[in-house]
Amino acid sequence: MNAFRATPNQLTFLRLCIIPFLVLAVLDGRFRTAFTLFVIAGVTDGLDGLLARVLHQRTRLGEYLDPVADKLLLSTLFLVLHHEGFISRRVTVLVFGRDLGIIVVAALLYAAMGLKDFRPSIFGKANTLAQIIALVTVLLSRFYAPAWVLFVRHWSLNATIALTIISGLQYAWQVARRLSMPSAAAANG
Repeated sequence: MNAFRATPNQLTFLRLCIIPFLVLAVLDGRFRTAFTLFVIAGVTDGLDGLLARVLHQRTRLGEYLDPVADKLLLSTLFLVLHHEGFISRRVTVLVFGRDLGIIVVAALLYAAMGLKDFRPSIFGKANTLAQIIALVTVLLSRFYAPAWVLFVRHWSLNATIALTIISGLQYAWQVARRLSMPSAAAANG
């Protein structure tokens, strides 16, 4: 089967195609549209994994493309919302720096050593959840801002800061540990 024709991969490509329209909606101040596009992107993210399992359409392309699409969507939205003054520089730099670091390190380790298993930890998954909640509430608060939305926005942004740092440090520790294993085995052998 052609990996591009697999339904889950088509949903991932749809998510990638949504990103420029989401950015334009934010820049044009159309926050209801931006919120709707972000929700659609989230639904496609949930569906692509489910369909890959149900339809037995897991592909190598999907394994790499899905997390890249997720990182690109979230990081881009953090950047554009910061640009518009809706998210602090601290949050944006931490999120973008961590995600860029993970992608660069993963690519280098794959190219140099063939390492390719970089499953997210529980802290990484919690960080992604905090980021999604933060972005949803930031977008939502631009057109619907009762106290509970503002409360959740505040705490999810704080959770994003904490979990970005924790998951970034844990990722660095895991990489350092994986890199020391082959050299330790060679030294003992």
